[in-house]
Amino acid sequence: MITLVRARTLNALRSGLSEAESAAAAAREEAEQRRAESRHSADSAIRAELVVEELRGALARSRADAARLEGELEALRAQSLLDTEDRQALRTLLRITRKHSAQADRVYVLFHQGQLHSVHATLEAAESAAEAEGAPRSGWTTHTPGAALLPAAEVTWRVQPLPLGGAGVAA
Repeated sequence: MITLVRARTLNALRSGLSEAESAAAAAREEAEQRRAESRHSADSAIRAELVVEELRGALARSRADAARLEGELEALRAQSLLDTEDRQALRTLLRITRKHSAQADRVYVLFHQGQLHSVHATLEAAESAAEAEGAPRSGWTTHTPGAALLPAAEVTWRVQPLPLGGAGVAA
């Protein structure tokens, strides 16, 4: 059987075919473009997830660093307070030392039966040492300058002040 096709129909079919081929090519091109965009979007999403994970890790490290630094700050504040207390105590000790060294122009020598027993910075310290050795708590008398001293052997306990800084004192 022979089929007759008119030229007009053949041209219409050919033009329809070429339009369909153009539309198919455009659709393939658009599909390829959409696939490329989809790959690009997937790559961007993966990169975004990686960045989010890195940022979460950095945030966790920052929080740990902040907690560590807060602990160090508290320790430094406590140390600062201790340093302040230490400085105050040192100032007090320095004041006391200066006061004592300004007053230390003599020492008090404790004699027992005329024999040297000990040397003290204050009269009270010498008397306390004698009392610790059994001397009575009362009955201490002060020696009047220029008055004669009883012989040392006749006195059980005697505290005698001796001046410091004289020519015979070795440093």
